[in-house]
Amino acid sequence: MSEFFNFFIEGITQFLSYTGFANVTLRHLIMIAVGLFFIAIAIIKDYEPLLLIPIGFGILLGNIPFTSGLQTGIYENGSVLNILYFGVMKGIYPPLIFLGIGAMTDFSALISNPKLILIGAAAQIGIFAAYAIALLLGFTPMEAGAIGIIGGADGPTAIFISSRLAPNLLGAIAISAYSYMALVPVIQPPIMRLLTTPKERVIRMRPPRVVTRREKILFPILCILLTAFLVPTGLPLLGMLFFGNLLKESTVTRRLSNTASGPLIDIVTILIGLTVGCSTQANTFLRWESILIFILGACSFIVATAGGVLFVKLFNLFLKEGNKINPLIGNSGVSAVPDSARVSNAEGLKYDRTNFLLMHAMGPNVAGVIGSAVAAGILLSFLY
Repeated sequence: MSEFFNFFIEGITQFLSYTGFANVTLRHLIMIAVGLFFIAIAIIKDYEPLLLIPIGFGILLGNIPFTSGLQTGIYENGSVLNILYFGVMKGIYPPLIFLGIGAMTDFSALISNPKLILIGAAAQIGIFAAYAIALLLGFTPMEAGAIGIIGGADGPTAIFISSRLAPNLLGAIAISAYSYMALVPVIQPPIMRLLTTPKERVIRMRPPRVVTRREKILFPILCILLTAFLVPTGLPLLGMLFFGNLLKESTVTRRLSNTASGPLIDIVTILIGLTVGCSTQANTFLRWESILIFILGACSFIVATAGGVLFVKLFNLFLKEGNKINPLIGNSGVSAVPDSARVSNAEGLKYDRTNFLLMHAMGPNVAGVIGSAVAAGILLSFLY
């Protein structure tokens, strides 16, 4: 009887030693609080819920304390989460996201007013500013390049670059990129108001011209040839972006386009959000480097927004009256599609209720997607 009792006690003791309650630390509790915060702002404030809810729940999963060796954690070879995380580590998910983005994107605003692509290019200054600052703070060139891409406000691109240049920082970079994408409506408006005058905010732009079907079909073909020849290292992202757009604009592959823009991108978004969240295990994520990355991400995002607005103001000096661009669309050069374009429109309506800027803002917004992928290709070409 006593042997059975001892066996029972040993079994209970062993079971309790495997529970999360026995292994929890303050770091785990901090990260769980972060995950709950992400879920809360996604539901209450409607900030990028399709991204923040999977990421927030992933943070909860990744920070449930466990005993190593049971193939539970995302970093344990053979675990289910580790297998799903393979798509992040090897850069498989980001190109699939770009395929879906291409199938959902209408480039008409950019085609009708090609000079708007310059705004998208100007906003990428945030990437290279953050890269320079990261170097000054002691990060290696490859780590600095991965951190800098946060300024493009493009989560898939940030994951794609960091998986190649700085896998050890992937979790912090991805969380930072998606956090600032979600906070676009909070961060950008004060910068836009600070850098513009009341007169500039009510500039009316000419309505975009009607774009033909032929132009829409030729655009992705010509763009992939031009950008891929310029930066072949950006081929995985740019190729899938323009391929998805060709599926949409050709109108003869509607089933493929609907799949790419619907079920496929939804599935990949779930997988990428959940696994990126899981990668923020307290013992690997809560480090001084993660805090620095968040600070640098904010700096790059602010510089990118300011760069787009200031470029429009400079560009307007060379444009005639009637052709000037409203500087409030300069913020949309960062590639948080379509949130930054919505911010442009919302800010414009505050000063003139009849001045709708959304279609104009979509031009630099989609140009920002292309620009961030090109910038990523440039970084890979001399760092990888």
